[in-house]
Amino acid sequence: MHWYLGRIGQYALVLLAALSLNFLLPRAMPGSPLRFLAGEDVGMLAPAQVAEIRARYGLDQSLGAQYVTYLRNMATGQWGFSYQLGKPVLAAIRDRLPWTLLLVGSSLLVATLFGIFVGALAAWRRGRGLDTASLTGAIVVDSLPTFWLGMILVAVFAVELRWLPIYGAYTPWGPRSGLPYLLDVLRHLALPATTLTLASLSGTFLVMRYAMLDTLGQDYIRTARSKGLPERQVLVKHAVRNALLPVSTVVFLNLGFLIGGATVIETVFSYPGVGTLLFQAVLNRDYPVLQGAFFILTVSVILANVIADLVYPILDPRVRGSGS
Repeated sequence: MHWYLGRIGQYALVLLAALSLNFLLPRAMPGSPLRFLAGEDVGMLAPAQVAEIRARYGLDQSLGAQYVTYLRNMATGQWGFSYQLGKPVLAAIRDRLPWTLLLVGSSLLVATLFGIFVGALAAWRRGRGLDTASLTGAIVVDSLPTFWLGMILVAVFAVELRWLPIYGAYTPWGPRSGLPYLLDVLRHLALPATTLTLASLSGTFLVMRYAMLDTLGQDYIRTARSKGLPERQVLVKHAVRNALLPVSTVVFLNLGFLIGGATVIETVFSYPGVGTLLFQAVLNRDYPVLQGAFFILTVSVILANVIADLVYPILDPRVRGSGS
């Protein structure tokens, strides 16, 4: 119990620090949101009109007063209105969040299953062609910039082969219900999901491979083999099950970081998720949207860590017994 209370306190401090950075960083950026609030002719407005606009959006308050208001609004869910979109920030994020969850969820599922399977098989065949090829491929893909990988996929599959659409989550003039709509969404999802899967696959693969190599050297594996058990049974029931423990932590952490990491991919493919909304808010100095989107990303990472802390002792009773 004391360990869990200590972890909750640590996460509360992390959340407060992240919220403070979330407040300060947008205001440290060069430029002013007035141009997006009052239009391109903001320089022609009288000082009284500029002061009225600043007062309307709370920009005339001191930085400390804005910070207190910001914390109160974050806690109560009153995140204000978007300067650019002219609607509540919660509504803007609510419209975009399902697309991000679809992208991240499908990518994480495929990357986890494929990474576990190939990692276990590579460790089982250590030093052979499959192990060398998969390890080299994982390192090469992991070293590639995500935006560059996405642009290569666009150039090949969307521009040259014309198999898949270049941007968006669906065809604006296409069907909006039924199976045709579902297939249209999946076609638009294919390229960004593939890019995000490749970007997150290597981490799961490498952790699974090294965990399997460590597990295969344990005494209980040698005991299982000495009993004459089939190699497939030793692999699945003894080696893979125990090697999955560290992989489970990586999966939960990837869940949090992929939501933030999807920003680059959503921007490359103009995918209408939270990442694209965040990028547009940066360009437009839209402070309320920046604060709301960063808050969502921060909470997702912290929740992923909390889930990992809660699940790992259940999966591995040795951790719970040692109190570590």
